[in-house]
Amino acid sequence: MDNAHVDRETLRELADAGNETALDRLADLADEAGDLAELSDLLDDGSRHAGLLLTRRAAAAGDLRELQRISDAGYEEAGTELDRLLRAPGGRRC
Repeated sequence: MDNAHVDRETLRELADAGNETALDRLADLADEAGDLAELSDLLDDGSRHAGLLLTRRAAAAGDLRELQRISDAGYEEAGTELDRLLRAPGGRRC
């Protein structure tokens, strides 16, 4: 089976069995599709990569509430980014 054609169901099975590379690949696919709900689910499943992708999106949008939510879900770097935005001169939108 070609790596580019691995289906999501197979990736999910591997991720559920503890394969972090499969979990990361699911996060990449969700990010490419703009599927924030799936990224959030993957973060809840313990995917640090999903946390990174969500943090990048939230920081780019200046979404302070989303950064707080991601941080609360266990991705500490989101809290660091939140603090950086809160300390920035002129502030950012919520």
